[in-house]
Amino acid sequence: MTELRLHNTLSGAKEVFTPINPQDLTVYVCGPTVYDFVHIGNGRPAVVFDVLIRLLKATYPKVTYARNVTDIDDKINSAAIANGEPIQDLADRYTEAYENDMATLGVPAPDIAPRATHHIAEIVTMIGELVAQGHAYENDGHVLFNVPSDPAYGSLSRRSLEDMLDGARVEIAPYKKDAKDFVLWKPSTGQLPGWDSPWGYGRPGWHIECSAMIRKHLGTTIDIHGGGSDLTFPHHENEAAQSRCANGTPDYVRYWLHNGMLTMGGEKMSKSVGNVQKIRELAKHHSGEVLRYALLGGQYRSPLAWGDDILLQAKASLDTLYQALRDKPDSDHQPPDYATWRLDQFPQAVVEALCDDLNTPLAQSALHEFAGRLQRGDDPDARSDLLAAGWLLGILDQDPEKHFKGTAGLEVSSDDIDALIKARNDARAAKDYALADKVRDELIALGIELEDTREGTRWRRS
Repeated sequence: MTELRLHNTLSGAKEVFTPINPQDLTVYVCGPTVYDFVHIGNGRPAVVFDVLIRLLKATYPKVTYARNVTDIDDKINSAAIANGEPIQDLADRYTEAYENDMATLGVPAPDIAPRATHHIAEIVTMIGELVAQGHAYENDGHVLFNVPSDPAYGSLSRRSLEDMLDGARVEIAPYKKDAKDFVLWKPSTGQLPGWDSPWGYGRPGWHIECSAMIRKHLGTTIDIHGGGSDLTFPHHENEAAQSRCANGTPDYVRYWLHNGMLTMGGEKMSKSVGNVQKIRELAKHHSGEVLRYALLGGQYRSPLAWGDDILLQAKASLDTLYQALRDKPDSDHQPPDYATWRLDQFPQAVVEALCDDLNTPLAQSALHEFAGRLQRGDDPDARSDLLAAGWLLGILDQDPEKHFKGTAGLEVSSDDIDALIKARNDARAAKDYALADKVRDELIALGIELEDTREGTRWRRS
C-alpha cells in the first residue's frame, strides 16, 4: 500500500504518517469564529482537510474527525452589541450560515462539531489544573498562562521567546507577569456573556477552548491537528503549551498540518484588509463544485492567488470532465458507494498523488487523463476510475446534464433557457429561421452555448 506522507509543521519536514492507534485515528481542525459570513479563504481548510479525511477513512477502520466552532469571542460580542441582538443569537445564526456554506462547497459535517460555549466546565477544570501546577496564575480577575514555565514553548512555530512579541497579537497589560503570557480566563461585566468560576464571573480566552474540547472528545494526544498557517502562532503555539502542561505529556499532537492562505491583489485575504469574497456571494455566480475545484487547484501548503482566472479555469476543467461523462454514458451501472471502499480500490495514480502530502493539483491532472481515455474509448475502466477519483476529491457527483444546466449566479433560470430553446425549435419547425436565429443570439448573449444533436438540443453555460 502507498505510504501516506504529510508535511509536519512541528518538524518542518515531510514524514511518513504513523498513527498512534491504527484502529482509531483522531483528527481536529480549527473551525470558524462565528461573527460574520465566512469568506472563501475560510473554506480552504474545510475543503483540504475533507480530502484528507476521505483518504484516511479509506485507509483506516475508524477515524474520528472534530472541527470546532468558536462561539464566544470578543468579535462576536462586538458584532452582536452593534446589531442590538443577543450575543448567542448572532453566534447561532452565523454558525448555521457557516454550515450552509460548507455544504455549498461539498464539505460534509464532521463527526463532532464541538462549540466552545458547551464546554465551559471542561475549560474551567483545565485552567484550574494549570493554576495548581504552577503553569498559570490569577491577577486582577484574569487567569494567565505563564509562558516561561513551559520550556518547550516556541517549538511549533520555531520562534525564540525574544522574537515572539514582534508582529504577534500579544496584549501588553499590567496584570501580566511576562508580556508573552496569554489569557486563559477574563472577567465579564455588563452585556458580555459570562459564567461563574473560581476566579469570578467571566469567560474563557480563545486558546484554552480548543485544548479543552480536544481533551474531552479526542484524548490527551491526537494524531493530526489542522488549520490555517495564520494560526500557527500564537493560537496553536499557545494551545500546544497549555495542553502539554495540563495533560502532563510532551506529545500533544503527532502531526501539525497547516494550509496556506488565499491572496487577492498580492495580500492575504482577510476582513481587516477588506479584500474578501464571501462564499455565499460567490455561490450566486459559481457552483459550489467550481469553488471547491478551484480551492484544490494549488498545493494546500502554498498561498493560492484567488481571482476570476482561477474560477474560469476551474469551470473549464469541470466542463471537460463532465463532458467526457456525458459523451460516454453508462446507464446500465450505478456508481458504487465509494465511502465504503478501501484505498486499494481507488485509482493508483490519484492515491499516489494524495498520499504525497495531499498533492491535489497532480490528482486533478490524473482525472483529466482518465477523461481523455474515456473519450478515446481505449480504456474500459476509465469511467469508473474517473468517478472514483472524483469522489476522493469531492467532485463529479452530479449528473452531467445537471452540471451543464447549473443556474448558479446567472439571472436567467434553467426553465427560462429551456423555454427559449423550445421557442427556437418551434421557429425552426415553422421555417421561421430569422426568429430562430434571433433566439439563438439571445441565448449566446446570456452566455449559453447550444449543441444540436439527434437526441435534441443540449446547452451549457459558457
